Amino acid sequence: MSSDFESYEQDFAVLTAEITGRIGKVPKLVGDDKKQMVANVEKQLEEARELLEQMELEVREIPPQSRGMYSSRMRSYKQEMGKLEADFKRSRIAYSDEVRNELLGDDGNSSENQRAHLLDNTERLERSSRRLEAGYQIAVETEQIGQEMLENLSHDREKIQRARERLRETDANLGKSSRILTGMLRRIIQNRILIVVLAVIIIFTTMMAIYFSVRGR
Repeated sequence: MSSDFESYEQDFAVLTAEITGRIGKVPKLVGDDKKQMVANVEKQLEEARELLEQMELEVREIPPQSRGMYSSRMRSYKQEMGKLEADFKRSRIAYSDEVRNELLGDDGNSSENQRAHLLDNTERLERSSRRLEAGYQIAVETEQIGQEMLENLSHDREKIQRARERLRETDANLGKSSRILTGMLRRIIQNRILIVVLAVIIIFTTMMAIYFSVRGR
């Protein structure tokens, strides 16, 4: 499972490197070349989003005890993705301003004001997106912690149940041992009483024999 994640990870690294290079070229191009570059970047960004979704699915399949490291890496990749999208938006805004100026012949001041306004709105949206993403990550991590706690409680419950079963077995064995020892003690006492009785009979018989022997003389 982790091997699939690492494969997606490598693809994501290669793809984001290509996207970064192409975003840097957008402001330097003109005309159809710039349009084609913008379209290519949009396509690659969509591919990068799909890779992130696949990676996130892989992380969910990883056991909870090993998931923390991969979750941290996913947060880093999502931040990188957000930065790429923000850079691309800035490139597109510059591209849109240039096209509008070419078509309408507007002066630079109006274009710059609109661009600044759009950049400000874009930054606000990015901040809101980051806050939502952080909230989502906290919720996911909380869910993971809850699952780990439930699993630990389940394991502890099984251990307690096994300990109780061992105690019951020990009590049963002690009961059997006690009954066996009681029976052995009873037999020992009975044997000793029998020996004493036999000894008394033998002594009595011996004394009677001696008595009658002496008396006969």
